[in-house]
Amino acid sequence: MATRTSEEIEELYQLPLDQFTAARNALAKRAGSDGAAIRALAKPPLAAWAVNQLYWQDPDQYEDLVRAAEEMRKAHKAVIQGKRSDLRSAGREHELAIDAALKATVGLLQASGQPVTEATRQAILNTLRALPSSEPAGRLTKTLTPGGFEMLAGITAAPAPPAKEGSSKAAPAPKGGVGKAAAGKADREAARLREQKAAAEKALRDADQRARQAEFEVARSRRDATKAERRLEQARQALEEAQTELADAEREAERALKSRETAEESLEAAKAALERARASELL
Repeated sequence: MATRTSEEIEELYQLPLDQFTAARNALAKRAGSDGAAIRALAKPPLAAWAVNQLYWQDPDQYEDLVRAAEEMRKAHKAVIQGKRSDLRSAGREHELAIDAALKATVGLLQASGQPVTEATRQAILNTLRALPSSEPAGRLTKTLTPGGFEMLAGITAAPAPPAKEGSSKAAPAPKGGVGKAAAGKADREAARLREQKAAAEKALRDADQRARQAEFEVARSRRDATKAERRLEQARQALEEAQTELADAEREAERALKSRETAEESLEAAKAALERARASELL
């Protein structure tokens, strides 16, 4: 697509949500050969639209979240590969970034006049946890679900330290103090790596469990959103019918008013004629 068209598509995702469809269709008409692709652009659900607004209106907050998410994923990958990494610190920074982004996104949603239900708040939280995503930043067309084990797909775990042969007793240490110190250091390092790997695997299991829970919450949120949209559509239809009835009543009232004015004018004319007739009789 041409640069100007790409810019106009970005502008679509910055509009108030209720203006998206009409603006998209108008852009599709103007876009010529790109019209079909533009018309196929999906209107984002409320939670995804809110996260898009965070990108457009508070880019620093959005970038802080994405940076924290990438650092956390790097930390998990490093530990799985047997490298040093501070998982706890990375996870804590990610949670802080999510909390700040959630507050900012909900604030933008409230400022736009949109309702912030618990289902919407949960969908926003899930989407923030899943960032960054494969969709362009600021142009999400759906709510996201946080990833579990799949986010580390393709990462090869570091091999476990080889088991010692023979009994459970330690193998004879090399002669000399230096050899004993080196062996002790190697054992401690191996133990540390095993602990880190176990911690990373537990964190991934926890992430997978959270992802499954998030999927459940998203499904429930979508059901709630569908019901709410249905009620909203019914309310809109009722409003349109009421507005039509009001317009009809106003026109009827206007006709009645004109009829009354005409009748009053006729009455005044009749009174005047009566007065003239009486005056003539007196003469």
